[in-house]
Amino acid sequence: MQHADTPNILYLHSHDTGRYIQPYGYAIPTPNLQRLAEQGVLFRQAFCAAPTCSPSRAALLTGQWPHCSGMLGLAHRGFRLRDYRQHWLHTLRAAGYRSALIGVQHIAGGANSQPEDIGYDQIVPLAERNGADIAAAAARFLEQKPPTPFFLDVGFHETHRPFPAPEPAADARYLRPPPPVPDTAETRADMAAFATSAHRLDAQMGAVLGALEAAGYAQNTLVICTTDHGVAFPFCKCHLTDHGLGVMLLLRGPGGFAGGKVLDAMVSHVDLFPTLCDLLGLPRPAWLQGVSLLPLARGETDSVREELFGEVTYHAAYEPQRCIRTRRWKYIRRFDQRTFCVRPNTDASLSRDVVLAHDWAGQPREREMLYDLVFDPQEARNLVAAPQAQTALADLRSRLERWMRETQDPLLRGPVPLPPGACANDPDGVSPSEPPALRG
Repeated sequence: MQHADTPNILYLHSHDTGRYIQPYGYAIPTPNLQRLAEQGVLFRQAFCAAPTCSPSRAALLTGQWPHCSGMLGLAHRGFRLRDYRQHWLHTLRAAGYRSALIGVQHIAGGANSQPEDIGYDQIVPLAERNGADIAAAAARFLEQKPPTPFFLDVGFHETHRPFPAPEPAADARYLRPPPPVPDTAETRADMAAFATSAHRLDAQMGAVLGALEAAGYAQNTLVICTTDHGVAFPFCKCHLTDHGLGVMLLLRGPGGFAGGKVLDAMVSHVDLFPTLCDLLGLPRPAWLQGVSLLPLARGETDSVREELFGEVTYHAAYEPQRCIRTRRWKYIRRFDQRTFCVRPNTDASLSRDVVLAHDWAGQPREREMLYDLVFDPQEARNLVAAPQAQTALADLRSRLERWMRETQDPLLRGPVPLPPGACANDPDGVSPSEPPALRG
């Protein structure tokens, strides 16, 4: 029998889901995730470290801000971790864990890295890379009763675009698009397609959770269920407002992650690695930059951090920006000279077509943004010039600059070049599907 002090780790993750699932109050039925929330702990104020795919995942898995891990852009475009041994699987391996990957990982697999570089003990081959096949492979893995303790990484492509055709149950007439997006027939149809993808994701995650229970592992497994960043709609993914940074985060298992608790503490993806270390009684690697969530889960405190940070450097195109968030305020600073949007950093969609048709490309953008999250939770009114906000502005400017200095952010030295072998789109381009125009 496996000792109770060495729980298995099941890491379930999706693409581009944000918080648009049933447990966060949205009209998108995800009954399996609802059940997981009611059995575990749901974090209402969880945030990624970067609203772009590979940097976000790298931050979670290494416990570092993206510019510290080296993952400043997308893996399939040639970006990589400075050291893949900083992935938490290597810390777990030293404690006796075996690791397996099934499905999406997205921190290796471009010109400068391969999935084998990460160091999994096993990468399960897949006949197809759709969500149903990934879920079935994970279920088979668990049915075979792998040796414990194990770390099982199961990554789904859903809810990344392109979305499937809407199911009849996802009636566009009665759905609302994400708040930054105008409410039109086209954007509602887009949201119906997202809801269908989310429903399929829920079924797939539910199949894995069912297999975990059937194999007898559920009681001694920490389930970590999250997504990389916000939804792939305009003004969400690749943006440092909460529409881009806000993520679902559900944990169930030993350490106090039980009982259907709903916590309002502000937490970051970088906090998961130190949480694992404390849960397992492992020394924390020196590079970790997060805080443990165990005191929250155990009811010992109602807050573990006063601030968190977010960043974008490269997505499809270069768009350098950094932010700091507190419970009350959000401060965002851009570090390029552009005065208009970077269209290649928003995925093609019906919703994108709507805003482009209304001259989104010609809308000016601001270099600095300050939002009062109490009186402006949608982050729509920039208070940088407001007299009543100058004290907060000066404080957050100072705190962001201090963090950048302390973490040796490369933006402090000027524009960040592409690393050798990496590529990016022209920021003046139109679509992320255009061939990359810039190469390192």
